[in-house]
Amino acid sequence: MPGSPQHRKPADSSTRARQVGILILLLALIAMVVFVGTKVLTHPGSTNTTTSIAPLSTTTRVSTTTTTIDPATLPQTDAEPPSSNEALEVRLAPLWRAIQSGNLALAQSVFFPESAYLSMKKGRISDPTRDYSSRLFAFLKLDLATYHQALGATPRSAALIETLGQASYSTWIQPSACENNVGYWHLPGVRLVYRLGGQVRSFGVASLISWRGTWYVVHLGPNPRPYDVGTLDEPSRGPGIPGPPGGC
Repeated sequence: MPGSPQHRKPADSSTRARQVGILILLLALIAMVVFVGTKVLTHPGSTNTTTSIAPLSTTTRVSTTTTTIDPATLPQTDAEPPSSNEALEVRLAPLWRAIQSGNLALAQSVFFPESAYLSMKKGRISDPTRDYSSRLFAFLKLDLATYHQALGATPRSAALIETLGQASYSTWIQPSACENNVGYWHLPGVRLVYRLGGQVRSFGVASLISWRGTWYVVHLGPNPRPYDVGTLDEPSRGPGIPGPPGGC
């Protein structure tokens, strides 16, 4: 009726209760999703992984490459290589493995470099390149096969016991001596002592010479020799005796 107070119809109590229930249910579902998500990320047995993205760094990693420089392209020095038995064993370890396996490339890794030989002999002999290939390197191949054969049918069963040298035999060879342009250190008769079939045996490495403070094999077998065949240097039962001194 006009002018009379208006009365709002009270909300249905069942409707309000239903709205509250829906709200509570939604909150419960949200809480469950958060809880389950956290468990998936942190549970130790989960197969899921999370990836963290590292922040950008202002430091740039520079890629480096290793360059191997042939030492023979550098000038000779008068640095004397170490001549203790321990140092010789380390230096000649590739040679021993080459003798066991017959691997020429391994032996060549400790053989006097051709470029250094050419520097030493240029103008002193008629054809140093030919001399290196047809004499020095050719004898290395012949001798390596002979040393390998000396270890018998099962060369890898031969065990290196020690490497013996005589440090006092290390001698500086003056320039112009022995048809050379430059000087170098010379060490004769280093012994490789090994055990094979229960017996101790040995043979020699006839000559080591230096280049820039490092020993290199220049003659594996004896030099000179009466015949151009592979030849063991001073094979012996037992460790043998390093040397003799002298030579160049």
